[in-house]
Amino acid sequence: MILARALGAVLGFGAVPVYAQEVSVDSTQSTPAQDVATRPVLRSNRWQEDWSVLANPALRTQWGDALKYIALSATDPGTYLSLGVNLRERTEMLDAANFGIGHNPNDTYLLQRFQIHGDLRFATYWQAFVQIEDARTVGKQVIGGADRNPWDLRLAFLAYVRTFDSGTFKARAGRQDFAFDLQRFVSLRDGPNVRQSFDAIWVDWETGKWRFIAFVSQPVQYSNLHPFDDTSNRHFRFDTLRVERLVWGKNELSAYYSRYIRDNARYLDATGDEHRDVYDVRFAGNHAGVDWDLEGMLQRGHVGTKDIDAWGSGARAGYTWDKPWFPRLGLQIDAASGDNHPGDNKLGTFNPLFPNGYYFTLAGFTGYTNLIHIKPSLTIKPVAKLTLMGAVGFQWRQTTADAIYVQPNIPLPATAGRGGSWTGVYGQVRADYTFNANFTGAVEAVHYDVGRAIRMAGGRDGDYIGVEGKFMW
Repeated sequence: MILARALGAVLGFGAVPVYAQEVSVDSTQSTPAQDVATRPVLRSNRWQEDWSVLANPALRTQWGDALKYIALSATDPGTYLSLGVNLRERTEMLDAANFGIGHNPNDTYLLQRFQIHGDLRFATYWQAFVQIEDARTVGKQVIGGADRNPWDLRLAFLAYVRTFDSGTFKARAGRQDFAFDLQRFVSLRDGPNVRQSFDAIWVDWETGKWRFIAFVSQPVQYSNLHPFDDTSNRHFRFDTLRVERLVWGKNELSAYYSRYIRDNARYLDATGDEHRDVYDVRFAGNHAGVDWDLEGMLQRGHVGTKDIDAWGSGARAGYTWDKPWFPRLGLQIDAASGDNHPGDNKLGTFNPLFPNGYYFTLAGFTGYTNLIHIKPSLTIKPVAKLTLMGAVGFQWRQTTADAIYVQPNIPLPATAGRGGSWTGVYGQVRADYTFNANFTGAVEAVHYDVGRAIRMAGGRDGDYIGVEGKFMW
């Protein structure tokens, strides 16, 4: 948080920026009413921002704009370099990691994620983007695989985008990230400290109401021993074909097939090379205050000599009243298969692929494997910059023959085949506040009351509090 304030002071963000304000463009001698441009909105994917509008000096209203748009051509304003910074500081207090199983101590610690990037646009259709990430922990006693990654290459790709009369073609090659839909299964993994990247080749064709996507990738495997030691290789692959279509207005229907290949995979009831065929369908939209997002996934293939027969599904729906505070009453239902018959020739344990880590709560007590989850919620906006949410989540195992799983899909010891299906119930409250276009904050608290199966394994109730600040420039 201190570093965020220091950066803000250096770059001149003491006052509220005017990113959303429209500013006149008169470089072509048109009147303000005829030609209006807008500063870009800061995005989670920084490479999606287009800062070419700062070619017009009238839009350079903030300190640091000289680095947001560095002209590289005297004749082409679309040829430029843009620099940027992300900083996230989160303090977490967790008294029962893995529900206390394995003698995990009470823990209070700081997670810090710092990113710097350079975005080069040139030759009309081309983009080269590089982002360096430094993810660290301070005071954390149990270090997970997504907690720490000091000074490494997170993104480095070359992109080509060109619009034709019939549609738009897009391609990217290099280290990149991508996310589908609500990020249930393919995500940026923004919740944990280290985001997920892929060494990939991506192509995209958009025409009318249709969009077609194909990519081949090797997920990046992270190491926190030395700077710039992250790798990917042919032993872990994730390839996808996806199609999307807008229906009944702006509602979206999509489907994709993915091939997930991982050598030397280990599950409770299977070990060996994993070849998982993934079939996913989703329908999402909104109408007259009602919003919905429905998704189902089947998984087939094999792990070693055992055939895969797994499935997962998720649904979110809600109604928002056009009243003061815009109250939204929501309901979330999720389910994913476990392995019903250990010892047979089939593996029913669902693989959540690349989950975002905070789909249920920021605390991440449980994963998206072998579960049934029902979560009613209420969200309100007392003022435009503040969002408050409260929810209660109820969880069961889909089958007691398989384990209870924690993030991302790690089985809790001594839970498979023991205790009942009831996993537990949690309460969640969260507040999000937008201070300005560059700085946001959030507070979340979760209490998890565990069921008999976790207590039999030596676990206990858990409490979590997280306080987070995000700075973007």
